[in-house]
Amino acid sequence: MGAQLRVYKRRIRSVTATKKITKAMEMIAASRIVKAQRKVAASTPYATELTRAVTAVATGSNTKHPLTTEAETPARAAVLLVTSDRGLAGGYSSNAIKAADRLIERLRGEGKEVDSYIVGRKGVAYYGFRERKVTESWTGFTDSPEYSDAKKVAAPLIEAVQKDTAEGGVDELHIVFTEFVSMMTQNPVDDRMLPLSLEKAEETQGKNEILPLFDFEPSAEDVLDALLPRYVESRVYNALLQAAASEHAARRRAMKSATDNAGELINTLSRLANAARQAEITQEISEIVGGSAALADATAGSDK
Repeated sequence: MGAQLRVYKRRIRSVTATKKITKAMEMIAASRIVKAQRKVAASTPYATELTRAVTAVATGSNTKHPLTTEAETPARAAVLLVTSDRGLAGGYSSNAIKAADRLIERLRGEGKEVDSYIVGRKGVAYYGFRERKVTESWTGFTDSPEYSDAKKVAAPLIEAVQKDTAEGGVDELHIVFTEFVSMMTQNPVDDRMLPLSLEKAEETQGKNEILPLFDFEPSAEDVLDALLPRYVESRVYNALLQAAASEHAARRRAMKSATDNAGELINTLSRLANAARQAEITQEISEIVGGSAALADATAGSDK
């Protein structure tokens, strides 16, 4: 019985140590969410205004440009998937990967070839384990992305959009990331960045909004060429920030659940340990009483 009690106590110490770790990780994630939310709030207006500017150029000119003009027969698409570098965040990365798989399946069903671009070690490991081709990948900054990271990710995407499909270019650019809705809700979404859907842009800025008339110098095409990298970079940066906030929220929720489960397990083990201790004490008392009775019987027999 003593051995069983030692097992319970050893497990209680182990679970208590785990609980301290998960509690610390929960607090760290909670502190990072606020900072990530502020970055999202600061970057969203910039991305919105850039989309508005592109919409104004597209509606004010008849210029054909990869930023706003769809190919007659799109044959190739690029998909950027944003996952995390670290685990312990529940289903955060797996949900984004599933959304990307659904998107890729749909694009291939439309007869398009797909080039995959991955952000985050979890996505890279997933594709590597399944021996799927990855055009380019980036890791090491999903917790706290900077604008320089977004520029690094956007550069090959912009280059692919500007190339002809015969030279390895793409007709469409999609991004899959986890949108931060609230502390309890984060939704994986897939969004087509290029060509820009004017209908969707109008929904973003308001259908009833009247855009001013513009004169373009030196030309509308040159303006779109200048806006293209800024537009892609801002959209990628906003997606990275949304994903970072979602990752911290998911990790906080997962660590809180782990901490609560550890507390319940400690209570259960404590009850089992107390029961084992009580049984051990009862057995010891029984042995003492039995020994005392046997000694009394032996003494009584010797007196006769």
